[in-house]
Amino acid sequence: MPETRSMRDRAYAKMTEWTESEALRRHMLAVEAAVVAYARQEPDADEDLWAATAVLHDFDYERHPDVGEDGHPFVGVRHLRDEGWPEPLCEAILGHADFAGVPRATRLAKVLYACDEITGLITAAVLVRPDRNIAQQTVKSLKKKFKDKAFARGVARDDVRRGAEELGVDLWEHVGFVLAAMQERAGPLGLDGSEAPSG
Repeated sequence: MPETRSMRDRAYAKMTEWTESEALRRHMLAVEAAVVAYARQEPDADEDLWAATAVLHDFDYERHPDVGEDGHPFVGVRHLRDEGWPEPLCEAILGHADFAGVPRATRLAKVLYACDEITGLITAAVLVRPDRNIAQQTVKSLKKKFKDKAFARGVARDDVRRGAEELGVDLWEHVGFVLAAMQERAGPLGLDGSEAPSG
């Protein structure tokens, strides 16, 4: 029987099968929100392919967190290739990890890389807000958080800068664009204030 689900829906099913962590799942969905927003600006972008790539970019991380051939993203991409997923998707996933040594040759690969780390900073900034609501988050506040190296230490600031540079966009325009894309999907990302602590 032929596969009738979209590539994005198949990607989501695989991602949730491999990833139990709600935070990691939401990270991949945050990156998807930003990548799809960029896809809609590209006349030739295949939105389904771009969405699937974003949803799958860290799908193997929980099972294979080590760096190297036996870790993320190499294990995941070998699995995807064995299943016949499109090569542009596989190449972009490899390219989002600098240590993989795979050049980001396509617009998709560059967009994925540019959106990955910054979504982490935005999410962290929202989660320390008393209301935990991304609707109230501003770029001005994100600038302060970005400069504070003690905040969200895991977010590689150099990768964020490099990503915007490779895209050919101003860093803070890019941050604003990603923020707006995430605001559109606040509910599924757990950033709509509904999970704010009471009292």
